[in-house]
Amino acid sequence: MTSSNSPLSSGEPESGRRVQLPIIGMSCASCVRRVEQALLKVSGVQQATVNLANEKAELQLDDDTLLESLTGAVVKAGYQSRTEQFELAIIGMSCASCVGRVEKALQKLPGVLSASVNLAAETAQIAALAGNVDEQQLMAAVSQAGYEAAPRSAERDDDTARRAREQQALKRSLWLSALLTAPVFVLEMGAHFVPGMHPWIMDTLGRPLNWGIQFVLATLVLFGPGLRFLRHGLPALWWAAPDMNSLVAMGSLSAWAYSVVATFAGGWLPQGSRHVYFEAAAVIVTLILLGRYLEARAKGRTGEAIQRLLSLQVITARVKRNGDTKEVPLAQVRVGDSVLVRPGERVPVDGTVQDGSSYVDESMLTGEPVPVAKTVGDEVVGGTINKNGALSFEANKVGGDTFLAQIIRMVEQAQGAKLSIQALVDKVTAVFVPVVMAIAALTFVLWLWLGPSPALSLALINGVAVLIIACPCAMGLATPTSIMVGTGRAAELGVLFRKGQALQTLRNARVIALDKTGTLTKGQPELTDLQVLPEFDENEVLALVAAVEQHSEHPIAEAIVAAATKKKLSLPEPEQFKSHSGLGVSATVEGRQIEVGADRYMKQLGHQLDALADTAEQLAREGKSPLYVVIDGQLAAIIAVADPVKEGTPAAIKALHGLGLKVAMITGDNRHTARAIARQLGIDEVEAEVMPDGKVDALQRLREQHGPVAFVGDGINDAPALAEADVGMAIGTGTDIAIEAAEVVLMSGDLRAVPNALAISRATLRNIRQNLFWAFAYNVCLIPVAAGALYPGFGIQLSPMLAAGAMAMSSVFVIGNALRLKKFRAVSQQKQ
Repeated sequence: MTSSNSPLSSGEPESGRRVQLPIIGMSCASCVRRVEQALLKVSGVQQATVNLANEKAELQLDDDTLLESLTGAVVKAGYQSRTEQFELAIIGMSCASCVGRVEKALQKLPGVLSASVNLAAETAQIAALAGNVDEQQLMAAVSQAGYEAAPRSAERDDDTARRAREQQALKRSLWLSALLTAPVFVLEMGAHFVPGMHPWIMDTLGRPLNWGIQFVLATLVLFGPGLRFLRHGLPALWWAAPDMNSLVAMGSLSAWAYSVVATFAGGWLPQGSRHVYFEAAAVIVTLILLGRYLEARAKGRTGEAIQRLLSLQVITARVKRNGDTKEVPLAQVRVGDSVLVRPGERVPVDGTVQDGSSYVDESMLTGEPVPVAKTVGDEVVGGTINKNGALSFEANKVGGDTFLAQIIRMVEQAQGAKLSIQALVDKVTAVFVPVVMAIAALTFVLWLWLGPSPALSLALINGVAVLIIACPCAMGLATPTSIMVGTGRAAELGVLFRKGQALQTLRNARVIALDKTGTLTKGQPELTDLQVLPEFDENEVLALVAAVEQHSEHPIAEAIVAAATKKKLSLPEPEQFKSHSGLGVSATVEGRQIEVGADRYMKQLGHQLDALADTAEQLAREGKSPLYVVIDGQLAAIIAVADPVKEGTPAAIKALHGLGLKVAMITGDNRHTARAIARQLGIDEVEAEVMPDGKVDALQRLREQHGPVAFVGDGINDAPALAEADVGMAIGTGTDIAIEAAEVVLMSGDLRAVPNALAISRATLRNIRQNLFWAFAYNVCLIPVAAGALYPGFGIQLSPMLAAGAMAMSSVFVIGNALRLKKFRAVSQQKQ
């Protein structure tokens, strides 16, 4: 059904743009009318037609209408819209200006909500209203902007090979350019280094032949290896969107063209200005190529974390079908297949062990070095290494659903993210190249007007130096390279940033709030204490108590039975079993009367507990509830079952305090137990007996008192708190709902990953600030020098060749600084 209240006009010429907006949740004509009215109230909406049958709104908008305001209006009206996510590989970008051009080209497409381009990762992440654009349209827009694009899913498999080809092509161009440039440099600049060389060249070659040779070689350099700069830079000038290639093209062409005139039409130039700068044009190209080559090599290292994760994926799997075992490509493995893994092989997909037992090395996914025992019923994860036993397991998740595939996606999304700190860079680079070109033009004019003789030559040298030295490459690489290396290193340490913005937010946290069960503790009760009186044997007592409890489903009973099973004790069948609600249990085991329960149960039976009073008091201080064991009317032992603190928890709390953070515990457990654990671990604040919605209130109170809060949890009941916190951190061994609600995932379940996440967040942001300082300070300081600011007072003039070298090294410096994050050590190792 289509509303007729606001049809699109067909009689008048349309202005602005047309957009389709998918609407979810409409059921009748009233819904259509409500959505239309809501959309027409949005500023910039000229016309709106809502179709109930295809659940879409056809909109005519002003060019500057924000699409987010449309989706907001739909949500406010009680409905939902649908978005699509695309990821493209972008080939051919060289600087921050390229990033801006590609983003603008993508954002002009109808229905595109946002486009974020990452120079270091060479990717674009696009969010669009569903049904408006497809990958082909997006790639066409990138192509029209002067770059190449490919679907990221298809390109990623060949990413390493493509980068290798790019490096080889740059290497060949660099060597060719260097070989052609060397004679030019020697012929023109040799006299500055070797006394008597200039007269010798003049006597043997003469100036016309000398300049002619330089012309031929410099032309081969500029229109051979240097053609890449002209091919991209000159069209960018034509489109009024100049980039780094434009600066190099203008600088090198200016020096070359002036030299051509001086060589073949010197009479056109003023007296004293007939000089050639072929060596400047050739050396500029060579040095820029050197910088590009070093940059490409360094950029390849920034993505090593992703490459290592991709290398964990096996190519084939051994699958048992219809009684036969055969090796099939990984893409052909299906859910439910029986997969066989031999010792030393990688597990191909996620699944549940059906047969066999082994130890599996999960260190590449969790950061935990100790292999994990696997037997029937245990889960195995694709990419891990089966160590010493054969396993047969049922495939549960394959393809993009596997744990490893999800990790790769999360790391890539985090690496492609733009932090808010990048906004400043984007604003500067949007106007940077045009401003530099204006400064270069002004420099040329001022030197030509005010400079000493030969003014034209000096004007050319300084103008070209400004163009060459002021490349925005370093600014464009400053943030994304640090993010790529930082998030990659974090993944190696078992910390996954699901959202790149969490890198910046986490460093601001002042309080770390922790759930107790499953986060601070193992989340599963265990027998923690068993003290028997001298006349009894520990294993015998444990076997008798476990025999009494073996048919109970109570967590305490299960923990006692598990402890006996672990010791491989025989458990006889109990007789005359009785449960005394809230007190304890009793039974006869092999003719012996066994009674197990709390102190009030024992006192009710008339037993004296003085012999174990000191032990009971100590257990109470630790937040444990002691149980007593009486055998044949005689006190035999005291036992305690508790949810034990994880092994790494004390070190994690100490490390967080060392980072200057407050540590709080928020739990639904009783206040007495919570405070006992807090005292034991040195936790600063405790919020106990809190319901799930109360955790949100507790976080708000902590934020008001101390500032930004990060919350760490693992259960379904932690999801609201994970979403409320400034940064939610989910234990990777917890529930999927908790992980989805969090921004950071701690793969191993070890809380020592929390201070690691905080430390690498701070280190990454510190690295970004260093890079940005260098990139901005470099341009602020050297552009005036290139323009000749030091010449009047000190006679110092920056040649275009030195400018090219300095520009090339600035990008290499920024990437090299970012690569230092690869050496980041876990907090537990930093003081060793």
